[in-house]
Amino acid sequence: MRDDWLVGDRRAEAADRIFSAATDLIVRDGLDGFDMAALQAAVHCSRATIYRHVGGKAQIREAVLLRQAERIIATVRSAVVGLSGAERTVTAVVVALERIRADPIGQTLLSAMRKDELTWIGRSAVPPALAAELTGIDDDDPQAAQWIVRVVLALLFWPVEDPAAEREMLQRFLIQRP
Repeated sequence: MRDDWLVGDRRAEAADRIFSAATDLIVRDGLDGFDMAALQAAVHCSRATIYRHVGGKAQIREAVLLRQAERIIATVRSAVVGLSGAERTVTAVVVALERIRADPIGQTLLSAMRKDELTWIGRSAVPPALAAELTGIDDDDPQAAQWIVRVVLALLFWPVEDPAAEREMLQRFLIQRP
């Protein structure tokens, strides 16, 4: 490990290192348990250096969540390439559920949901926008996107034990029939 990771113009490297350590701490201690003093110790720098490179506690937590979400979103995007209609919608939801459940930060989010620490997610425009993009539903129907987000959150909080049964339920009840 280099001792000069903050010397010179290494802003991106510093941010990556701080976010990586923050991710480890959030996985270990939870979103509410995330502590700036522990982060300082993990990255061997001052609080001022952390603030200068990545911001405060709230910005760091949000950035860690967004970085993990970007990885999950990339997987979903790959899975739905070439799909349309009902198959795209169901595949997007199924893959998103699989990736969130398998991800350590996803597990942290589930724990936070159980403790009612994620009330901000219901007010954010980001999850519905991603739901619309990934499922291919009409952007002009914000209620449909909000509903997709709620279905995903409900299935994360209260999963169907059998993945095949979960997919069958999604195909049956998620897709509007004429």
